[in-house]
Amino acid sequence: MKNYNLNQISSAGEKKSTLKALNKLLQLIRAERPNLLKALAAILLNSGLLLLGPYLVGHTIDTYIRTKQYHGVLVFSGILLVMYLTAMVTGYFQTKLMGGVGQRMLFTLRNAIFTKLQELPVGFFNQNKAGDLISRVNNDTDKLNQFFSQSLMQFIGSIMTMIGAGIFLLSINVKLGAAGLFPAVLILVFTALLSPWVKRKNAVNLKSTGGMSAEIQESLNNFKVIIAFNRRDYFRKKFDQANHENYKTAIGAGLANNIFMPVYGMLSSFAQLIVLLYGIHLISIGEFSIGLLVSYLSYATNFYNPLRQLAALWASFQVAMAGWDRISQILSLETDLVAVEVAEEEKQAALLEFRNVHFGYEQDRDILHDISFKLEKGKTYALIGPTGGGKTTTASLIARLYDAGKGTVLLQGRDIRSYPAAERSQKIGFILQEPFLFSGTVKDNILYGNEIYKDYSNAQLEEVIRESNLGELLAIFDEGLETKVTSGSDNISLGQKQLIAFMRAVLRKPDLLILDEATANIDTVTEQLLGAILKKLPAETTLVIIAHRLNTIENADQIFFVNSGEVQKAGTMKHAMEMLLEGKRST
Repeated sequence: MKNYNLNQISSAGEKKSTLKALNKLLQLIRAERPNLLKALAAILLNSGLLLLGPYLVGHTIDTYIRTKQYHGVLVFSGILLVMYLTAMVTGYFQTKLMGGVGQRMLFTLRNAIFTKLQELPVGFFNQNKAGDLISRVNNDTDKLNQFFSQSLMQFIGSIMTMIGAGIFLLSINVKLGAAGLFPAVLILVFTALLSPWVKRKNAVNLKSTGGMSAEIQESLNNFKVIIAFNRRDYFRKKFDQANHENYKTAIGAGLANNIFMPVYGMLSSFAQLIVLLYGIHLISIGEFSIGLLVSYLSYATNFYNPLRQLAALWASFQVAMAGWDRISQILSLETDLVAVEVAEEEKQAALLEFRNVHFGYEQDRDILHDISFKLEKGKTYALIGPTGGGKTTTASLIARLYDAGKGTVLLQGRDIRSYPAAERSQKIGFILQEPFLFSGTVKDNILYGNEIYKDYSNAQLEEVIRESNLGELLAIFDEGLETKVTSGSDNISLGQKQLIAFMRAVLRKPDLLILDEATANIDTVTEQLLGAILKKLPAETTLVIIAHRLNTIENADQIFFVNSGEVQKAGTMKHAMEMLLEGKRST
């Protein structure tokens, strides 16, 4: 089986550059390109207006204030007021626009992740903790949303302002501009050297956050067991370990994210000091004017203040990219349950057949070895064997929850991989040992995945249930179809859960019905009732029963003994029991 452990694999099997990761993200939200372009135009206009201001101030000082032409001062003051008001409007426009882009991106990303999760096989969920997946869907996507809705345009605006200010600095006086921009080179080198380290620190923190979420989710799911065994101390210890690890990584990420600000601030102040001292020197030798020095200091401020903003924004960007790496790990995965082309059906084939099937949950480690058997239409088969012998694994391969590593599983003479998922699940019903129910009603859970009866009224559905000989099972529930099923299904017993799962499977009228310990948690009377219902199933329905109770399997047409990676015909019930006892001794 393919390795789906997200902690062991990278997003694309190798490290990716930040630029490539960002490009892939932009491809995912390409529908937002028009809005991004509008926001970009707004931020360019905003930056341009703000950059023009210092030049007009310097021009006003040299041309009108020094000559005491106050009419010109009033005119240019009015021009500056209009410019700054326009800049305020454009700033509000781009903020509002990017807020919408961020929320729609969050919606798109979460939909994409959830859609991908639905495409992935059972093996993926066996190898990854639910809490970590929830953290990726909620926490990591929100980090991206925060960057896009709050930081991206500030990020771009700061860069545009810096570029414009740098151009003005060099165009007014090349020597003074070069001296003023020299600390920026040091900042660029410092940022390039530390950015990978900052991203790694944030990636570790996001991973530990996912781990803590997984620990909380696992502990809460098993809280009844914790209470029953009075092991709250174990719960506290496990949570404390996860919380302490998250605390350490959060401290590390916080230090990394804040390292840019003091360095940027120090070099910015150093640059302004250079401009001031060198500018006064140029004025003293007659190469510069007071108005130009005021403009120059404003442009130096416009160049280095955005750098200080970038110190915080760059850390936010690194957090977002670390989150995107974790998200793209999921989005880049592909299911190993691939479809194959439909071949010509074999005539007079068995309903289901295993041909030389090998399977293992880990690569190069088979659990089932060279398995071959047939299931005929309308017959009942029992799978017996010691715990861990491979019964549920065999049933999972029948239902194509997994694919064989080698060999072929045939359904009605066709490779089972050639069937669309909807058609296959219609033909094969599977009642799990631990049935899962959704919050809602008994009706909601019975009709889950059943398109045939989805528009039926309660009266119509009850009639169908009676015709399917399931009326006595429905009568067990006090409020019938409208019986509430709460989160975790704590308001109904485990046996009632299995009855709902039983009705859900039977109403789909499958050609093959698998019962994996389906009667393990119900009383003897209800078990007899289920037995009577099974006998009334259509004559062409094939049953595969996994059970430990002898009375559940004694009427089977064929018994298979599953143990040590092999499936053997057991023959009579007596022979099956002998094989089972021998198998238990050997294990």
